[in-house]
Amino acid sequence: MKKKSSMPNITALTGFILMGFSDAQELQTLCGVFFLGMYMESLMSNLIIITLITLDLQLQTPMYFFLKNLSLLDVFFVSVPIPNFIVNSLIHNNSISILACAFQVFLMTSFSSGEVFVLTAMSYDRYVAICFPLNYDAIMNNHTCGLMVGISWATGILFGAIYTAGTFSMPFCGSNVIPQFFCDIPSLLRISCSETLVVIYTSLGVGVCLGVSCFICVVISYFYIFSTVLKIPTTKGQSKAFATCIPHLTVFTVFLVTACFVYLKPFSNTPSISDRLFSVLYTVLPPALNPVIYSLRNTDVKSALRRLQQNLRLRRLLI
Repeated sequence: MKKKSSMPNITALTGFILMGFSDAQELQTLCGVFFLGMYMESLMSNLIIITLITLDLQLQTPMYFFLKNLSLLDVFFVSVPIPNFIVNSLIHNNSISILACAFQVFLMTSFSSGEVFVLTAMSYDRYVAICFPLNYDAIMNNHTCGLMVGISWATGILFGAIYTAGTFSMPFCGSNVIPQFFCDIPSLLRISCSETLVVIYTSLGVGVCLGVSCFICVVISYFYIFSTVLKIPTTKGQSKAFATCIPHLTVFTVFLVTACFVYLKPFSNTPSISDRLFSVLYTVLPPALNPVIYSLRNTDVKSALRRLQQNLRLRRLLI
């Protein structure tokens, strides 16, 4: 996994070891089976949301168009680290090549960044729907929605490429152990032996600025949303307006809180098991909870699911 470089006293790495949750093979297998169950739940629930929105004509609205893209990003995001971890746990092999690690960093950064931008676009959609209901169809037309989603995906991929190029342009030396169950940039920076980290820190700075900008946009959107809703004279009208915003606000909060636990926690030279548990929450919790949050009190999604079940039963009877 290591080879001598031309620089003295430096051992360049050719691969990494991902730290699991236990060295005991029995517990590794148990973790693999547990994660397999969580992954299948997340995958199936998001695919159901995508299928319902694609097939049901009553869900062909901007809000559900954004939700479909969010579910798609969740499927891709959770499918990057979790299947690899499951396989590693079942075969008891935690090694990963530099190329595979680079792909993990690129894909996870791309999908998580894209998710931030889609969630920001969803907050703008709710802002227009509640503050400018008469102009909603004109403002949130197909072209605008497609443009916002396209920019979200493209910007996410751009960030993924920049971060991956910046991270893996640096030499790695010393320990080849990554204290996570997937490759992440903070862990890779710890084992970098580069004396200049200008490129990666500049790109991280740009990413933080854009992330903060998205957060501010969401806060401003909800400030105007709450101000408008509180002016509605009836309690029923207020409850109906809030009901369309609460799922998005909950999803955004869960994603933000879990990401902060992973990336804004104090630096530690000896990462604990809690650090890896927070990483699990960050990678699995949002994709698993998002479909549940959007379907629990959403009559449109529930009705669409019933219609799909009825259509499937009818086709079986006809066959």
